[in-house]
Parts: sequence; structure tokens; C-alpha cells
Amino acid sequence: MQLGRQLLDRQIVDRDGRLVGKVDDVEFGVDGDGVPYVAALLTGPDALGRRIGGRFGRLLVAAADRVAEDRPVTPLCIPYPLVERVDSAVRLRVRLADLPASPVEQWLRRHLIDRIPGADSASG
Repeated sequence: MQLGRQLLDRQIVDRDGRLVGKVDDVEFGVDGDGVPYVAALLTGPDALGRRIGGRFGRLLVAAADRVAEDRPVTPLCIPYPLVERVDSAVRLRVRLADLPASPVEQWLRRHLIDRIPGADSASG
């Protein structure tokens, strides 16, 4: 599988078609025979920043670290067995609600989205 074309930068959608994010990086594992495999998909500004590197990458990671407030920032890690199929998007077997929220998403919700009148009734 050519990861550049098959996984990186593809939209990730849950089983109901809701947007989860984009594949910003891939985590590999190695089986007992020494063969590498895709273990998880990583999404979030910290994963993207580490992948692209340089000044802009460091800026993305620093911004993600700043909004995480009380804990270290880690990308949303989606185990590859949760992937149903890969076509024009990466389609998951689970709902978005079954995945942990990223620290950046939690910060945005707490400081921006929840302050919008009616925002609590708009989702669901």
C-alpha cells in the first residue's frame, strides 16, 4: 500500500458519515516475524505538525500544546482495526462519539462553541 496516496490527508468519517478529521500521520507496528504493519491512524494538529516539521510544524505543535492546558497533547490515535474500508475517505466501524475527543477539540468546545447561543441544541 502506498501510504502517501492511500491514507495520508484522507478524510476520516465515522460509521454514520460524520467527519472525524484527517489522517495526519500513521503509526506502525512490527509483528512477530518483523513485518511492519499499520497499527493506528493519527489525527490532530500535533500529529500534522510533527509530520511536516520545520518552523510551521513546530508552531502547530506549540499551539496544540497551549490549548491542552493541563495535560500533554497527544494526537487522536485510531487503532487500524477500527477502519472498515479505505476508498475516497477512511471509513470507520465506530461512531464519532465512541472515540476520545482530542484536547484541541475539547478546548474549542469549551471556549468557543459552547459560548455560541443555541450551540448545545445544534449538534446531535
